[in-house]
Amino acid sequence: MQTVLLLLLFPIIGGLAAGLSRRRWMDIFAIVAVTGMLVCWLALLFQISIADQLRSLPLTFKWLSDLGIGGLFGYQLDAFNILLLSIVVVLGFLVILYGTAYIGKGNKEHPNEHGKARHHFWMLMFIASMIGIAISPNLLQLYIFWELTTLTSYALISHYRNEESLRAGFKAILMTFAGGVFFAIALIIIFVQTKSFDFSAIGLLSPKLRFWVFFFFLIAAWAKSAQVPFFTWLPDAMAAPTTVSMYLHAAAMVKAGVYLIARLALANEALSFTSGLIVGIMSVITMLVALYLFFYQDDLKRLLAYSTIAHLAYVLFGAGLGIMGSKLGLFAGMMHIMNHSVGKGLLFLVVGAISYTTGTRSIKELSGLAKNAPLTAAAFLIGMLAILGIPPFSGFWSKFYLLIATVQLGGKIGILLLVPFIAEIIIAFAWFLHVGHKVFFGPVSDSAKAAGDPPFRMSFALVVLMISTLVAPFVALHLMHILGM
Repeated sequence: MQTVLLLLLFPIIGGLAAGLSRRRWMDIFAIVAVTGMLVCWLALLFQISIADQLRSLPLTFKWLSDLGIGGLFGYQLDAFNILLLSIVVVLGFLVILYGTAYIGKGNKEHPNEHGKARHHFWMLMFIASMIGIAISPNLLQLYIFWELTTLTSYALISHYRNEESLRAGFKAILMTFAGGVFFAIALIIIFVQTKSFDFSAIGLLSPKLRFWVFFFFLIAAWAKSAQVPFFTWLPDAMAAPTTVSMYLHAAAMVKAGVYLIARLALANEALSFTSGLIVGIMSVITMLVALYLFFYQDDLKRLLAYSTIAHLAYVLFGAGLGIMGSKLGLFAGMMHIMNHSVGKGLLFLVVGAISYTTGTRSIKELSGLAKNAPLTAAAFLIGMLAILGIPPFSGFWSKFYLLIATVQLGGKIGILLLVPFIAEIIIAFAWFLHVGHKVFFGPVSDSAKAAGDPPFRMSFALVVLMISTLVAPFVALHLMHILGM
């Protein structure tokens, strides 16, 4: 319990210290905080047996205990919790380390340190909120931290405080909070009917009520994870610093929505086939909409944002297959949470390195970057191969299992889901290959002449994530085997 508490407290205390400190200390406090968090995570892995689920609920509210409800607040650690927690902690450490160099006068896109302490404060608060989600033992605690991520993400998206970022932050909080309202309604219905907040409590409802409660959770997840029809806030949120784009929109916040649905699917075998079919159909629709919008993007970060929307749909697609009866599909979707995070996180940090050294993210203005920035080019290539599903990189494994699960589903529904899924994989591969060739090869453009590999702290994060694209699938496979894959 003490290690879990420290894991949560390190980013909170570090965030307060960094936010209130003077310029030369804020980076030190932020790095110390995430280093302490990383050490606690490693200690936790050594202390526990991942094969055993640990659950501790020492806290509750008096008015709830008077209703006969026992402990509500604490932690749960099983293989799936650890999968999300590992992403949150490791990428949180890397993004803070990267951000201490990225936000500064050397950044040609935004050459100042204004608001750096504020950036560290809100980012560390966000990391703490995501740790809270990852260890939540029930829906009530998850909901509390869910809404904290909504608040902290608003502050981070609006970081630059210009019209574009303020508008993007307002849009993000409006759409994600609206989804959170449906989460709250579903939570209230479950509590009134079952006197429980457990993930499995939805299975105690009548079939009709169970369908509607799950659908409300699904709306909340669609909004949080930027799925159709709530997807438009995520591309606009690219007005934030690249550190924010990487962590909130590749590694953490948008993963909260898909994590919720995967967790419910894992805990409830009583969900209806129709519920799974809705999840699956909306997922392939989201993939195709995001794919269509690829072709209209000149900003590299917006292109990655639409790719993120499609890959979050992969996770929900797997959850939908799981609800329809394919256990392999559910585990493949859960694996993709980790496999996508390392690849897409790497790509976002590469785009940050490009804008840091060139001052632009425009695809039209960039060409021949590989000549002056070989590490950046190698990182982009590896990140691209990882998200496109090329072996042996991370995305291959989860995409492979998703394809097998869809074929195993069989029938007309299996074909209905399989054809657009394969089309998305092929077309996305072709387009990213085109963009990668355009930006990194060919004659050196005027903007690319000033390019170079980023400072050590930024380069270190790139190297770690490049290695992670090879390691992550084996970690994810191990965790899924523990869950019964």
